[in-house]
Amino acid sequence: MKPAEIVPDPVAWHAQSGEEVCAALATSLDGLAHDEAARRLDRFGPNELPPAARIHPVLRFLAQFNNALIYFLLSAAVAAIALGHVIDGAVIVVVVLVNAIVGFIQEGKAERALDAIRDMIAPHAVVLREGERHTLDTRQIVPGDIVVVEAGDKVPADLRLLRARGLSADEAILTGESVPAEKTEGPVAPDAALGDRAPILHSGTLITTGQGIGVAVATGPRTEIGRISDMIGAVQSLTTPLLRQINAFGTRFTWFAIATAALLFAFATLFRGYDALDALMVVVALAVGVVPEGLPAVITITLAIGVRRMAARNAVVRRLPAVETLGATSVICSDKTGTLTRNEMTVRHLVTAASLTAVSGTGYAPEGRFSDADGAEPLPDPQRDTLIRAGLLCNDALLVEREGQWAVLGDPMEGALVATAAKAGLHPETERAAWNRLDEIPFDAQHRFMATLHDDPQAGPQGGRRIFVKGAPERVLAMCATQVAGGAALPLDPSYWQECIDACAEGGERVLGFATLATGPEVERLDFAMVESGLTFLGLAGFIDPPRDEAIAAVAECRSAGIAIKMITGDHKGTAAAIARQLAIADGPKVLEGAALDGMPDERLRRVVEEVSVFARATPEHKLRIVNALQANGHIVAMTGDGVNDAPAVKQADVGVAMGRKGTEAAKEAAQMVLLDDNFASIVAAVHEGRTVYDNIRKVIGWTLPTNGGEVLCVILAIFLGVTLPMTPVQILWINMILTVTLGLVLAFEPSEPDVMGRPPRPRDAPILSRFLVWRIGFVSVLFMLGAFGIFAFALNRGYDVEGARTMVVNTLVVMEIFYLFNVRYLHRSSFSLIGAMGTPAVLGAVAVVVGAQVLFTYAPFMHELFDSAPVAFVDGLVIVLVGVTLMAILEIEKTLTRRFSL
Repeated sequence: MKPAEIVPDPVAWHAQSGEEVCAALATSLDGLAHDEAARRLDRFGPNELPPAARIHPVLRFLAQFNNALIYFLLSAAVAAIALGHVIDGAVIVVVVLVNAIVGFIQEGKAERALDAIRDMIAPHAVVLREGERHTLDTRQIVPGDIVVVEAGDKVPADLRLLRARGLSADEAILTGESVPAEKTEGPVAPDAALGDRAPILHSGTLITTGQGIGVAVATGPRTEIGRISDMIGAVQSLTTPLLRQINAFGTRFTWFAIATAALLFAFATLFRGYDALDALMVVVALAVGVVPEGLPAVITITLAIGVRRMAARNAVVRRLPAVETLGATSVICSDKTGTLTRNEMTVRHLVTAASLTAVSGTGYAPEGRFSDADGAEPLPDPQRDTLIRAGLLCNDALLVEREGQWAVLGDPMEGALVATAAKAGLHPETERAAWNRLDEIPFDAQHRFMATLHDDPQAGPQGGRRIFVKGAPERVLAMCATQVAGGAALPLDPSYWQECIDACAEGGERVLGFATLATGPEVERLDFAMVESGLTFLGLAGFIDPPRDEAIAAVAECRSAGIAIKMITGDHKGTAAAIARQLAIADGPKVLEGAALDGMPDERLRRVVEEVSVFARATPEHKLRIVNALQANGHIVAMTGDGVNDAPAVKQADVGVAMGRKGTEAAKEAAQMVLLDDNFASIVAAVHEGRTVYDNIRKVIGWTLPTNGGEVLCVILAIFLGVTLPMTPVQILWINMILTVTLGLVLAFEPSEPDVMGRPPRPRDAPILSRFLVWRIGFVSVLFMLGAFGIFAFALNRGYDVEGARTMVVNTLVVMEIFYLFNVRYLHRSSFSLIGAMGTPAVLGAVAVVVGAQVLFTYAPFMHELFDSAPVAFVDGLVIVLVGVTLMAILEIEKTLTRRFSL
């Protein structure tokens, strides 16, 4: 059948045999040719659902005004215009528009950044093309592709199974069934319900157990989930708990401002003799002064910048709240292999009943030699040869050379076994062809072994078959009855093998056990009963996976930051302990095996998790209990995971971290963050950025609110004292606008403070407005008020009219804000330093813009018309700068005292 004749319309593929489906789609078990796949991609389009509907830009712009603070400001503008103060009202409207435009632009940038991040972690699938395995972006899959799936994978397209071994899939997103559905190859009735279509794997579902090979029968919008994509489409949300907290604060603040304004209006008219219209303009001044209208937008920008910085350090944040939570992380629970270590496994030792052989070489390069304990050429050992062959044949990995670098397609330990066979002189493809595989039992975390059935070319003229088994050594030993030494079958000696396992593990080696069983030619299928007992134990292979150099440094940084590291691994106790010592995750790290947790009460577990640093032989259930216990103790927990069984613990953690390279789609979907390089150091880098983001948000709040507080106190004090307002409402608006879009914004770009990882984590329930920040906001607000009234009185005494005096007040507040900005850039140390004085390019640029704007405000005639400003003498300008320097000095003294007395 020609490709052009393929009908993309829905077909009852589940009712046809695998051969019929392949014939209908013009494909075979070797997969499509590359050029044919390219033609089909052009015809059927990429394998992706239509993009989710987005909010129209106009609606998104209007949404910027849906805020209680903005409603309050617009009401003030309407009141000003109604009272004939058209310019004042117009300036208020312009400020609101500028704020909305900034928010609209930055929100669009944040959404595009999130879209780009989603593309960075686009799922991949293993596809057979021209008989070779390729890892492809799932968007490149076309009808007729042969796709390989295993436990933990997300099904990339609708597949008709051609082969299934112990396969089941979670189809809850389609059927609502909470129990995984068993999958088989045989056809079913054409009218079978969706949940009963056993030979079909649906796109978007998750493989829970087993392995399978299937042919893609539908892609993109033609899949079952594509037909209901409208139900699952969603727009990226930028709302986080912190932003909700700020918005709720804004709402409460608005009602407080309305109540204060009403009381102030009553006081001004009843007790100070203000005309009602004049009193109303005073209330307008209070309104525009009290509202921190730019705060939510600046906080959103700060979070978005944090997301971008984390992505640049290989930590992709899938959900924005994780940015906030990361900064408070107090415990990181990490897997060992590939995260704390290099994930470049190499066989270091081969142990049989007759010999101990060392293997040289690094990584997956098939280069190295064998030697005995003295470094000499080892004596011949048939059992060692059989063990090496078992490691090659009971194995699904392939080694490939790309640009001079050897890499593994498949499991790293299996790749190391293939490399060892090549070092022994075996050609992997030739051996696998001679020992044809007939069946297998895939590895699974529950039974902890893999078994394969092969034709045995050494069986003689009668023919025969041989089973090879590899897995956790304790599990394989339990399945064996004999061992071979000197050509003779002997009873199994478990104590000898346990000593060998412990010796390998003490050196930080990961250990696999190997066994074999000869069978007759009549055996065609494997089942668990055939391998549960009676096997012959061949020996052990010890693998080394050294710690990453950057992980050692990252662990040290965590410890200085007060962050505890818990290694949770399925490895042997000795192996885990050796790596933990090399990493120095604790002083004399304590190790506990997972079996000890099985009957342990929760109350005792809560004490144990504080003392133990390494949990060996841990199951997914143990991981979940450990996370729950740490959270019950008040910790904020980051948890790494890569397998489908890790998903519950990853989801339970405050920050779930999935591995971008080796992680399953199930783990990635459960996680808040994905590591593109599977590197522990990237987690620590993300915590570093999370702390920086939180610091910057506190700086933004600590810098913004005193501006408003100082302006409000000026208005209130003027009314209570019955004196002239030192600023008009429109001048207050000018200060807020020019500072929010310049100085307020640059704090979002602040780099990390030097001691950001030298402080303990903040408590889980720590409020965003700490005791220090509340004090600082109140204290600085009073200083601003005193500075404004002091300069106002000074200017009047110098002979300035009210307009000139008010111009000096506006300039003074702006200068005080500039100096306060340099002070608040360092919350935890002195700002009197060369680095502190130099600032960043963003800070210096913003200061230059503000200075230029204030020159226009003071000396440009058109600004005099708009804002009732007036020129100021150069000498008086120096006095204003001196006020700013004085403020800086007072705040540095205050910062020193509060640090000394731990306020």
